[in-house]
Amino acid sequence: MPVKNRFAELLPEITAWRRDFHENPELLYEVHRTAGKVAALLREFGVDDVTEGVGRTGVVGVIKGRSDSKGRVIGLRADMDALPIRERTGAEYASKNPGVMHACGHDGHTAMLLGAAKYLAETRNFDGTAVVIFQPAEEGGGGGLAMVEDGLVERWGIQEFYGMHNMPGYPIGSFAIREGAMMAAADQFDIVVTGKGGHAAKPHDTIDTTLVAAQITVALQSIVSRNLDPLKSGVVSVCVVETDSTAHNVIPQVVKLKGTARSLDPEVRDLLEAGIKRIAPNVAAAYGATAEVQYDRGYPVTMNHPEATVHAAEVARSIAGDVNTEMAPMMGGEDFSYMLLERPGAYIFVGNGDTAMVHHPAYDFDDNAIPAGSSWYAGMIEARMPV
Repeated sequence: MPVKNRFAELLPEITAWRRDFHENPELLYEVHRTAGKVAALLREFGVDDVTEGVGRTGVVGVIKGRSDSKGRVIGLRADMDALPIRERTGAEYASKNPGVMHACGHDGHTAMLLGAAKYLAETRNFDGTAVVIFQPAEEGGGGGLAMVEDGLVERWGIQEFYGMHNMPGYPIGSFAIREGAMMAAADQFDIVVTGKGGHAAKPHDTIDTTLVAAQITVALQSIVSRNLDPLKSGVVSVCVVETDSTAHNVIPQVVKLKGTARSLDPEVRDLLEAGIKRIAPNVAAAYGATAEVQYDRGYPVTMNHPEATVHAAEVARSIAGDVNTEMAPMMGGEDFSYMLLERPGAYIFVGNGDTAMVHHPAYDFDDNAIPAGSSWYAGMIEARMPV
């Protein structure tokens, strides 16, 4: 099953959808235009049932095969939301919404799944039910969890989930996947350091919160370097430092630190959280200050199920030939993880060629990846539910 000829024929049409989404990016759950167009296209394709407003603004379409009563029910997922980034691609279809752009390729994911939905609705060359899922708020809003909590699994009886993301630096038409932990749990923390502010010329009359915050930042790095088993993976990054003063000659009363902690297994996740909560207040106390820690758990580890990974790789191999099945896990987070907690499934990467990395203002999805991506989505349905 190489790249399906139908997707070569549909490429101009799918590209037009993709570029329209790119021109009109929307954030988090406010994907009303995108979701509306997705729903309208699904109905135009003859999809059997289309439901809007799932998980606030998600869209679910049902495509029945030749004998839906005896086959599996498989969910295919794409994300729809953009990022709060000012675009610098120079593309003729660049964002019309200042400060918002599709810098992660969700426009491409949505278009590829729409292409697969059109093909599946035309051919019905499978026994079972395909459920196409268009999710809002992947970029930090937990839209995957919102759809699960809105009954995604139970309402549609989904038995397996499959999802895909583009990957810059991988050749167009190539695929990469791994069994087990694919992407990291993504948590965040806020630390409020309180001391005694004062004049910078009289530091002895203060408790210098900038010094304390700097010491905490350095000390937090010891969690990974000295508390974590060297054969395991973890990241602790302090990314924001804010003070309640902007003057050159004032030692602030309060400094706020914000950061992220990433891990690939539950034990490491617990270790990172405990370490941050232990180190910050104790370092602060050593200097006579206080530190309050707020730690919030975000997306879980994206964990590919063994059997589903084999199925996903087999379909990818039939399209691309050789497939990288031992790619290194990534420390980025992905809320498809919530769906994989509910049912078996797998998440795969498709090559986006030599482009800027995702979340960069010069990134753009390469439309040449569409035939391979749409073929994989459709191929998962036909391979898992053969006639």
